[in-house]
Amino acid sequence: MKVAGNGQAKVLTTAELQQLFSDGLIKPRDRCLFAICLFTGCRISEALSLQKSDIKNKTITFRKSTTKGKLKTRTIDTPIALVQYLDEYEPPVNPYNPYLFPSREGKHLTRIMADKILRAACKRIGIEGVSTHSFRRTALTQMHNAGIPLRHIQEISGHNDLGTLQRYLEVSPEQKKQAVSVIGW
Repeated sequence: MKVAGNGQAKVLTTAELQQLFSDGLIKPRDRCLFAICLFTGCRISEALSLQKSDIKNKTITFRKSTTKGKLKTRTIDTPIALVQYLDEYEPPVNPYNPYLFPSREGKHLTRIMADKILRAACKRIGIEGVSTHSFRRTALTQMHNAGIPLRHIQEISGHNDLGTLQRYLEVSPEQKKQAVSVIGW
């Protein structure tokens, strides 16, 4: 868990996610931003760089120019749970700013601003150790716990190698206990 900016981002529980999206994140924009991070497993910088045109035909496209390493474009099917947040949020109309999450300066919201929004939401509901990367770690851990093959998760997350991906996945004390319980004859 992250403490004072150190350590890994917390993997959120179902109850914490529900509380964050119902009581912590106030604006439709903020719920939509972090829902994209959760339901696609993307990095906050990738979500912030989305343009309105990147969401179409029930897919979200993360252009390689906005991904870490700039290696390849990823297209993710839009889960039904995410559609609700996309429908609820109406980005400001500005023909000169194509971004889904525009800033007043004519670009998109910054990572610093997204972090401030999340910190305020977590403070409002009393959750600690959360960072913008928590949504990515939570998504990847949930997929892994549901039995999704690592290779499939790798395609969604955009990780170049499985070793890096595996560092994202949290193993609970219950999972460790269950693992050792199968040893023996």
